[in-house]
Amino acid sequence: MADNNRDAPLREDIRMLGEMLGELLREHGGEQLFEAVESIRQLAKDARAGQAEAERALAERLSTLDDPMILPVVRAFTHFLNLANIAEQHHRVRRSRAWQRDPEAGALLGSLDEALPRLLEKTEPDALHQAVCELNIGLVLTAHPTEVSRRTLLRKHNHIAELLDQRDRSDLTPDEQLDTEDALRREIAAAWHTDEIRTRRPTPVDEARWGIAVVENTLWEAVPRTSRRLDRLLRKHTGKGLPLEVAPIRFGSWMGGDRDGNPRVTAKVTREVCLLGRWEAATLYEQEVDQLVQELSLQCADEDLRMQVDGAWEPYRLLLKRVRARLRLTIEWVEARLQGRQLPQGEVYLRAEELRKPLLDCYHSLHRCGAGVVADGRLLDLLRRLAVFDLTLTRVDIRQESTRHTEAISAITEALNLGRYEDWPEEQRQDFLVRELENPRPLIPRDFQCSEEVREVLDTFAVLAELGTESLGAYVISMASRPSDILAVELLQKEAGVREHLRVVPLFETLDDLEGAEQSMERLFSVNWYRQRIQGQQEVMIGYSDSGKDASHLTAAWSLYQTQEKLLAACRRNNVRLTLFHGRGGSVGRGGAPTHAAVLSQPPGTVQGSLRVTEQGEVIQAKFGLPGIAQRNLELYLSSVLEATLQPPAEPEQAWRQLMDALADTSKQTYRRVVRDTEGFVPYFRAATPEQEIAGLAIGSRPAKRRKTAGVESLRAIPWIFAWTQTRLQLPAWLGTGEALARALEAGHEAELQRMYEQWPFFRAFMDMVEMVMAKGDPKVAAQYDQRLVPEELKPLGVELRERFEQTLRGVLRVTRHQRPLESSPVVRRSVDVRNPYVDPLNLLQVELLHRVRHGQEEKLRKTLQVCINGIAAGMRNTG
Repeated sequence: MADNNRDAPLREDIRMLGEMLGELLREHGGEQLFEAVESIRQLAKDARAGQAEAERALAERLSTLDDPMILPVVRAFTHFLNLANIAEQHHRVRRSRAWQRDPEAGALLGSLDEALPRLLEKTEPDALHQAVCELNIGLVLTAHPTEVSRRTLLRKHNHIAELLDQRDRSDLTPDEQLDTEDALRREIAAAWHTDEIRTRRPTPVDEARWGIAVVENTLWEAVPRTSRRLDRLLRKHTGKGLPLEVAPIRFGSWMGGDRDGNPRVTAKVTREVCLLGRWEAATLYEQEVDQLVQELSLQCADEDLRMQVDGAWEPYRLLLKRVRARLRLTIEWVEARLQGRQLPQGEVYLRAEELRKPLLDCYHSLHRCGAGVVADGRLLDLLRRLAVFDLTLTRVDIRQESTRHTEAISAITEALNLGRYEDWPEEQRQDFLVRELENPRPLIPRDFQCSEEVREVLDTFAVLAELGTESLGAYVISMASRPSDILAVELLQKEAGVREHLRVVPLFETLDDLEGAEQSMERLFSVNWYRQRIQGQQEVMIGYSDSGKDASHLTAAWSLYQTQEKLLAACRRNNVRLTLFHGRGGSVGRGGAPTHAAVLSQPPGTVQGSLRVTEQGEVIQAKFGLPGIAQRNLELYLSSVLEATLQPPAEPEQAWRQLMDALADTSKQTYRRVVRDTEGFVPYFRAATPEQEIAGLAIGSRPAKRRKTAGVESLRAIPWIFAWTQTRLQLPAWLGTGEALARALEAGHEAELQRMYEQWPFFRAFMDMVEMVMAKGDPKVAAQYDQRLVPEELKPLGVELRERFEQTLRGVLRVTRHQRPLESSPVVRRSVDVRNPYVDPLNLLQVELLHRVRHGQEEKLRKTLQVCINGIAAGMRNTG
């Protein structure tokens, strides 16, 4: 009952937003549209309640909709789902704030208030403080090939959330209440009259601008708020605050830097994106300094500051006016570089330390002259931001496939008549690369002629040399399996004149890559030149997407766990400190999981205060789209990484490892037998899902396929998962798990599996995520796609897959000892239940649309189908 009372404001928000949308439908679509939407909604609700007659009536009602009526109906359900998502996000913030205000409520799980006192039960205060100061958490924002929501609409959605927050104020006058509700109506109307579908595919620069906007709109405020809380709680529990120079969390980006499989990301694009980051950073800092000029009218100052301003009457204002002028010149300087104009004369800010010094001088002076309370306001917030964002907001990682570097080196050796590098054995490659790395003379001849592909690789390294390390993060190499793959990048950096080499990060993605990762790193560490180069620090990236598509979600999860353990052991043998970079996606099939559970489920010892993780498209919006939610997620990262570092989970028992080996083997065999070996699987997949239609959406700069082949292996992991999510079968997240659990249960391991679920964070996190997927899935809906779209000879395959879904669900519930999915997560369960009556009609309409599109009505219904895809994605809260 208490939960129902706490969720009453959410139900009220959804009711109000739904009524406002209904008013809009009546006004702009007429009574016919309103009644059509209402009747479909009620039939869907009754059908969900188990009324067979309503189910038949719903299918008939939707199949007989005229073409002109389908689009507004689809849009109506899509807009309602978006409004429900906004209300839920706002309610999360509201619940969190109510929790903090309640003196009788315990601290929120995963919050700093909850984590720090608990960690102090087994950790000395000084050790806790030191661990916080040594945290190195990197959140890397990446573009999403299936991010369906337009940025324009996301901004409107955020404004609706702000208005809901304003409406919660208890001191609103009746007029203010009405004004707020009118503003909500205007924003809903503006969203309704905005086209949901992009007219062109976004460029990599467009994607980067959106990433920059996330920093500007939410993280710019969330970072200092989080720092203030962390500082306050550290002082309370350890007696020492957060040092000014410490930034436990920093942000990176792949937008404009990830060129693996995306020919649209060029050296020119990377340069432009990095300069745009500098421009936005300088603009934001200029605005903050301008405010400080207005605020810091104080005359009291220490001797050091007075000397800098020649004893000026208002010393802080004078010094900060100089800073502001230099920031404005920096903005002009960046604009000139972007536009190819002559650079302005004068000093600009190139490194964060240059800006930090005058701000620190002001800060320390204020404290020394007794005005510390003033220093600890906007000025302290600005220093915290500078520690996190530097002068670029995010540091851009570069990612490229290893074969592109091999081709470049080979072109150079052939031009020098040294032979064809590509054909050399590994030892010869290593000898050559190390010899050239140690040789100070240039290797590449001035008149070097090469292909466009090789020239683009060399141009990229030239841009890295131009931009410098303040703008750049790591150089990630896909398909890196040999020491020469890493050494080649080091040599290309040297030849381009990169003064401070980017750290080079091998990425292991497929199952074979993961299994060979330990040996690859051991071979790399055996190269003396490289050992000296890394100075005891190594970053390794592990990919969750391709391994899952290659061998099943369960097999990939266990392989990733073991790979981390082996990499840690290899690094310890070689006295190297390991940082793991987790290439997680948003969906379960690509490693997605709640932050707290995901971090704490890592193998013991692998976090060590240092962690990098990708945050993709729709996940960025979900985690960082609103300031309150952004702050909550930053705290979750801080608390979970701290706990995994100071009090990691126990090692799994040997019996559990053996059982996981068996589960993973069965899962892999089942998955590959279905996906690779079943005749007709690919034609079935193409017929039963909107995969081919998704490829036509203008939803990302990256191509949907890596290679032009017909098989599933050519698909990127994201559209592969997106297509199955649309039909509600969710196959990539569970296929293989049911058979693995069934075999283990039949062999008498039920009690052991249940104990693993209760006591092993890794296994619990895996099972919880599969259970969540099963709750969102619906084989009855998937059957509708088969009935209308799949050829008769392929329909038995669909029946088999749906039976496997049910088998998996039974196995999961036996292990978790739940009566129904999400039994222990009532909030998520209610969220799924609320959405189903709105997603179900969209699924049935999508079936109808796919049938019509595939039978000659493509041009007429293309946009309607695209809107429908958006709506289902909104309802499922996930694409890929």
